[in-house]
Amino acid sequence: MLSRAGQDAHFLLRADYDAVLRNGVSIRSPQGDFHARPHAARMPEEIGVCDLVMIALKTTANSEFPKLLPPLVGPSTAVLTLQNGLGNEEALARLFSPAQILGGLCFVCLNRIAPGVIQHLDHGLIMLGEFQRWPEPRTHDIASIFKHAGVVGKVTGNLARAHWEKLVWNIPFNGLGVASAAGYEALLSSQPVLPATRQPCQTTNQLLDGEKWEKLVRELMNEVITAANALGHTLELALAEKMIERTRTMGAYKASTILDFERGQPLELESLFLEPLRQAQAAKVSTPRLAVLCERLRQLNPT
Repeated sequence: MLSRAGQDAHFLLRADYDAVLRNGVSIRSPQGDFHARPHAARMPEEIGVCDLVMIALKTTANSEFPKLLPPLVGPSTAVLTLQNGLGNEEALARLFSPAQILGGLCFVCLNRIAPGVIQHLDHGLIMLGEFQRWPEPRTHDIASIFKHAGVVGKVTGNLARAHWEKLVWNIPFNGLGVASAAGYEALLSSQPVLPATRQPCQTTNQLLDGEKWEKLVRELMNEVITAANALGHTLELALAEKMIERTRTMGAYKASTILDFERGQPLELESLFLEPLRQAQAAKVSTPRLAVLCERLRQLNPT
């Protein structure tokens, strides 16, 4: 959308390079299909220093930061991670000045269905914030650029709190979506999962259609909210109900972690599940559902 709006957008691509170079990017959306042709690059040196670097890697690839990012980042570059979970800004702040780092949370329902082809299903908000700082003028400038391109961009004064707010959705729907392959009973105990008992993953509507699954969703949400509050992030319990109602409009959506699992790709265990669990434990918050979920995901992780 930034490219379509005339921004000088460059895509640093891995698997999709040939397809995007040849055909551009196609978006299928209930808000209207469109096609864009951003500059396609295979190596960061082909792009050079940028005003803004937006990171959309899976967090399982964060070890690539030292190789991919330095050719793109100058002293005045803003580095914005749009990744899931906790710890991503901290990883960037170990490479660059913390004052250059921003975080963004994408509240959007979409899937990459083929190289260079994206299916957008619902929603589309990006929440922006500064790492360990109040919003700067540049934060609002970036949000304005997004808005001009048709992307809903908002600014938060507390990025850490916003991360926990999104985890209220991500942990149950990404986590249970994958862990449901072990079966419902396996999520109530710490017994090992047998490969022979694998079941199809539950989509968002399936997790909310059955009383027992919806109960697990709510219990996980409440654990995340309780942990966030213990860490000083002040989330209301009513947030769980708001997110559940918002999710009902998505239909049979497979969250991104389910797609990774079904493709045999590594799960974003560290940022989405294990680090939140560690922080909850450090705050002395009891999270029995999250602890079992993390164990199940460890057992199911394809790598």
